[in-house]
Amino acid sequence: MRALKLIPLAAALLAAPAAAQGPEVLTDTGNTAWVLAASLFALATIIPGFALFYAGRVAPRNSLTIALQTGAVLAVVSTLWILIGYSIAFSANGGNWIGSAANIMLADTLAVRNGQSIGEIVFALFQMLPAVLAPVILLGAVAERARFGWVVPFAGLWSLIVYAPIARWVMGGGWLQDMGVIDYAGGLTVHLSAGVAGLVTALMIGRRKLAEQPREGSSALVAFGGLGLVWIGWLGLVGGSDFAATDLGAGSAIINTHLSASVAALVWAALDRRAFGRVTPSGFAMGAIAGLVAASPAAGSIGPLGALILGLAVAPASRFMLALVRSKLGIDDAMGVFAVHGIGAIVGVILTAVLSAAAFDGVGYAEGAGIGSQLVIQLVAIGAVTIWTAFATLILGYAVSAALPMRVSGEEEAHGLDPATA
Repeated sequence: MRALKLIPLAAALLAAPAAAQGPEVLTDTGNTAWVLAASLFALATIIPGFALFYAGRVAPRNSLTIALQTGAVLAVVSTLWILIGYSIAFSANGGNWIGSAANIMLADTLAVRNGQSIGEIVFALFQMLPAVLAPVILLGAVAERARFGWVVPFAGLWSLIVYAPIARWVMGGGWLQDMGVIDYAGGLTVHLSAGVAGLVTALMIGRRKLAEQPREGSSALVAFGGLGLVWIGWLGLVGGSDFAATDLGAGSAIINTHLSASVAALVWAALDRRAFGRVTPSGFAMGAIAGLVAASPAAGSIGPLGALILGLAVAPASRFMLALVRSKLGIDDAMGVFAVHGIGAIVGVILTAVLSAAAFDGVGYAEGAGIGSQLVIQLVAIGAVTIWTAFATLILGYAVSAALPMRVSGEEEAHGLDPATA
């Protein structure tokens, strides 16, 4: 009887060596912890970062509304990302253009994401943040006249119809990734798509009735505080995009991004000083964000010299486009979304092809590629993302507005959106 009781123990001991010899894949706890922390930093970019940045730059009577809209966009896009958006962008068994329904509700996610050392749930969490960031940025273009009831469903559908397929193309095993496009942290997926969509929606919704009147925002200090949170969170987003806590990966990307933002902020401030005789807080802030945007596609493949060049190049380019859109073209892009994010992304994506070269202290290219061939790939990606975003945003914007009015009434706009929100 006693011998019979020892049989299960003996079987377990004999099976243990066999189990140890089998394939056992474990997540790297250090890398997982870093990506989780980076996700929280990236969340701070949206709330309270962009919520405060936008709230401080609109009229006092609209500051609560823009902050609430930012929070609502975060909530609806996060929900849809977990339900279906992640599966569209990153499912393993989809095609080159769009994913499958294999990971609806994050079903069948891997214990360790293929090619990485973190679990797929953590990967999905991190990728949710750029998916939310893109429509939040877009929201700034239509500030102070977009109806809350239109903004929320539009942003949610936009994240599925526009953002998720682009993420598939660029980062999820799609056709642009197969071509060898370089986009380290969302230059194409987040900033170019948001910039182009911002321009399209600003054209659709029309100018603010008070856009011609010079006025200050509700609080330059609040906006500047928001900038600080955006800046810090952005570094987390860029550093987390390596999915490993490494010196030459995450560490280098953060340094490059921070340097580009710092230089661009100083250049924009210097240009404001020359034009207006003083440095403006909004100019410094937009310069910093333009530098962050330009570094996003390049951060993992350039060195400090490349980051310096990016900052020097993007500030005058975005500043020129801001004046062109507002003054020459008469488009009321309230937060300068296209100039800062769209043009910033284009500058960054193009210069990535050049500044990745060893001559500029970059990491080089894939086997068989060079500056010329990489530049062609980057330009193809810019064209594809721009065309798809513009077309899909236009159709989607009008489709939603057929059921839910896009713009508030003239009376609501004149009195401010906050009373209706409250």
